[in-house]
Amino acid sequence: MTGPLYHVGRFCARHHWLLIAVWIAGAIAIAMAGRAAGDRTSDNLTLPGTGSTKASDVLEARLPEQAYGSNPLVLRTASGKLTDKANKQAVDQTVKDVRNTPHVNRAVNPLDKDGAPFLSKDKTIAYVPVTLDVGQADLQKDEAQAILDAGDPAKKAGIAVSLGGYAGQQLSKPDTGASDLIGLAAAVVILLFAFGTATAMALPIVTAILGLVSALSLIKVLGLLTDVPTVAPTLATMIGLGVGIDYALFIVTRHKLQLREGMEMGESIARATATAGGAVVFAGTTVVIALCSLFFAGIPLVTKLGYTAAVAVVVAVLGATTLLPALLGALGPRINSLRVKLGRTHPDDHKPHGWERWARGVARRPWLSLVAATALLVVLALPMLNLHLGQSDTGALPASTTARQAYDGLGKGFGDGTAGPLLVAAELGKPAKPDQKNLDKINNQQKQLQQKQQQIEQGALLQGATQQQAQAEAKQQTQAQSNQLAQKKKAAESPATDPRLTQLSDAIAKADDVKSVSPPVLDKKGTGAVYTVIAGSAPSDDATTDLVNRLRSATIPAATKGTDVNAWVGGQTAGYIDLATRISDKLPEMIAIVVGLSFVVLMLAFRSLVVPAKAAVMNLLSVAAAYGIVTFVFQDGHGAALIGLDGAIPIVSFVPLLMFAILFGLSMDYEVFLLTQIKEHYRETKRPTRAVIQGLANTGRVITSAALIMVCVFTSFVLNGDPVVKEFGVGLAVAIAIDATVVRCLLVPAVMTLLGKASWWMPSWLGRRLPRISIEGEDYFAKRPAAAPGRS
Repeated sequence: MTGPLYHVGRFCARHHWLLIAVWIAGAIAIAMAGRAAGDRTSDNLTLPGTGSTKASDVLEARLPEQAYGSNPLVLRTASGKLTDKANKQAVDQTVKDVRNTPHVNRAVNPLDKDGAPFLSKDKTIAYVPVTLDVGQADLQKDEAQAILDAGDPAKKAGIAVSLGGYAGQQLSKPDTGASDLIGLAAAVVILLFAFGTATAMALPIVTAILGLVSALSLIKVLGLLTDVPTVAPTLATMIGLGVGIDYALFIVTRHKLQLREGMEMGESIARATATAGGAVVFAGTTVVIALCSLFFAGIPLVTKLGYTAAVAVVVAVLGATTLLPALLGALGPRINSLRVKLGRTHPDDHKPHGWERWARGVARRPWLSLVAATALLVVLALPMLNLHLGQSDTGALPASTTARQAYDGLGKGFGDGTAGPLLVAAELGKPAKPDQKNLDKINNQQKQLQQKQQQIEQGALLQGATQQQAQAEAKQQTQAQSNQLAQKKKAAESPATDPRLTQLSDAIAKADDVKSVSPPVLDKKGTGAVYTVIAGSAPSDDATTDLVNRLRSATIPAATKGTDVNAWVGGQTAGYIDLATRISDKLPEMIAIVVGLSFVVLMLAFRSLVVPAKAAVMNLLSVAAAYGIVTFVFQDGHGAALIGLDGAIPIVSFVPLLMFAILFGLSMDYEVFLLTQIKEHYRETKRPTRAVIQGLANTGRVITSAALIMVCVFTSFVLNGDPVVKEFGVGLAVAIAIDATVVRCLLVPAVMTLLGKASWWMPSWLGRRLPRISIEGEDYFAKRPAAAPGRS
């Protein structure tokens, strides 16, 4: 790797304007392609083998109009009732406009007889269930906006209108622009402290921005080929911005150091690309491996989040090893211009002796450092013991979003469970038929009524009434009962009254925490049916999870026993519950896979069994501490208000799994840069303690700067209104801070000091079989002395 990177760096430095032009043109072209592709994101909860996916498959095959569920258009009036004349006209016109909106299959008027269940008891809140012919993956933002805009007649009448369901979620994606700017502003300040020149500071910023624009546009293009999760672009922004700046920081730092030592400009750029760039490629590869290993979880949503984030990392590595050398070549000696002095001394004018003093202090008291750091990590990790994976909930979105407004309206008017209905899909072996016993009973009642009519007529005739008068009197006395029986008969003639279906409906309705069950909707063949079940608890509540599990394990099996009916619980709420269950089952396996792959990579890089084992244990400790803090803040609700939340919210099921893969990969970045320096000094001196001190002294400032940038970038995303993004922001920021301080500054030097030469132990038989990998190309440059100053 060293040789090719060296030649790439030299080529890019020599042909800098060409490379810069290619990068800019490529970024513009990809951005235009991304703009043309549009914003196509959706949370595909398909999980092979789960009840929710089976329910979805049944509905898509038999009842496609019901497969996607409905999107409630919520109407709230602050004065009067919705049934008042003026409000009713506005609601009627709104429903009419909704029905004429593209992709709308069905919209029920809550003020009609059939829509009575959709009007609150006090008649101040109602919702229009809007069924679409497209699902979340295919619904465009402008199409969702058209549904909300159809509520303009109601808005003009003073009625508050909001949209829920997946259409509302499409319109409630928080903007990440403010977070990006804050993260970049923090990075600018930190880079000015690190480099001391505005020109050098600008290089990582420009590289990261161009790389990020390209990566996000590529992800948009990917949306044409497959489902891209809603949070994927934001997650890619967080990681791409952080690693993009960090990777460039490492290379620019090496280049400036070499220039101060008198190395010729072109040679320095090429060597920085080959050495620090080699470490960047290696570190980026470990991040990509960790993210792509999520494929083995067998969870499509998690897999796609992994590879979209990996796209951002790959582009960041390409930018650091091609665009950055070109920018360095274009700047030439001007990299040291526009000096900025933010501290007492300029970073170019002194050696950071503070880190060496710190390293010596840790080396003198390794046991104290080890015990103190481990105790701190264990204390921080303790809340993790109560970690419970849940699901995302629009109730945690900012109050300004239409999805949150719809959620609040539904909760106030109809109960918390209305915002996350369950769909029970059923398959029947034989087509559904009307309940013949009930029909016979109604027919007998009608015959009895006819006999009663005849008796009334005869009595009237005996009293002197005419035939016509007698018939009118008999009809008048039995009219209400006759109409009632006619309605009952019409309902009883529906296949939905099949005893198999009513038995299932009655059983579900009697289950604890079930508020209501809709009559079954059948397909044309009568072999497929769907019920809409409203829970008494909110979608994210544990009670709703218990309800779904109870329906699946007891209620439905008991109600369908001995029949040819099979039923499954589906819908978005059930899908998230299945996702949480699957991730809980897969999390230990995924941890083992990521740790195993990282162990192999580090073993090949440093030719040691002890170093990767130590790294795995320490990274697990730092991730556990991050889990503990996320649990403490979000699940337990401590300090939730400080980050813009109303209170405690569930830990979204895929957050810990993604966090682990990301953090394990990113922590390897700092591990690689630190251990590379320690190993280099150990090879020179054969004094392990001295090597640890010098390695930490040489890398302390740059690793701290890189980590601080990453922490600032991640923390800035806490301002994002999406609670999932907040969880990622807090978790990643805390973990990086812990890793760069407690782990790199205490644990690593303490443990390696205690281990001494044993840190680099490897069985001779294994060493002979492993390929030799040099991250920064020590062997390569041992045969290639530096060019003299002034020569190229």
